[in-house]
Amino acid sequence: MQFNWSLFNRSPIVGIMRNISSEDIQPIAAQYLAAGLSTLEVTFNSPNVEEQIATLITEYGHELNIGAGTVCSMEELDRALDVGAQFIVTPILNPEVVKACVKANIPIFPGAFSPTEIYQAWTLGADMVKVFPADTLGPNYIKNIKGPLNNIKILATGGIHIHNIDSYRSVGVQGFGMGSELFDKDLIRQKDWQGLKNHFLRFAQLFEI
Repeated sequence: MQFNWSLFNRSPIVGIMRNISSEDIQPIAAQYLAAGLSTLEVTFNSPNVEEQIATLITEYGHELNIGAGTVCSMEELDRALDVGAQFIVTPILNPEVVKACVKANIPIFPGAFSPTEIYQAWTLGADMVKVFPADTLGPNYIKNIKGPLNNIKILATGGIHIHNIDSYRSVGVQGFGMGSELFDKDLIRQKDWQGLKNHFLRFAQLFEI
């Protein structure tokens, strides 16, 4: 199963699932899909990450993009691809990981921050460059980056929430990585799946035409 870019482009949010229990991942994914969102990553520093990715691929791999996040090494990349991850996200720029993903035709969103890192990630073949942490310098930083590097596709991650996402969109950001703001811990703890769907809908509706 391959990454579906048309799904992602309709709702360009990468939901970052970190330290979610295995019993909760499927109901969360079901509500994520029902709300109209499309792309989920499970971070590699979460318990049972390989089992969780494999489960999500089996259950939702035809309807959602399921990937691995916080991939920092070739060893972690191999493990992620072995369980069927459809895309890879990294918090840092590891050229070896980027090149391996490009060679395998797996979408790769490597983390970068400085103009040099962002440009290097893009020239290595990144599908989008994850500017992380985005909120450290905010939308104006990305606007300034986009001046000379306007062809680079940016996935802003870190501190993105429903009240500031438009400020990033207005400076040309094409995608958004979101974790705790998206996966409401109280709703998940209460197993309030309808409430979680309604929460997801607020984000999905930001991209309705």
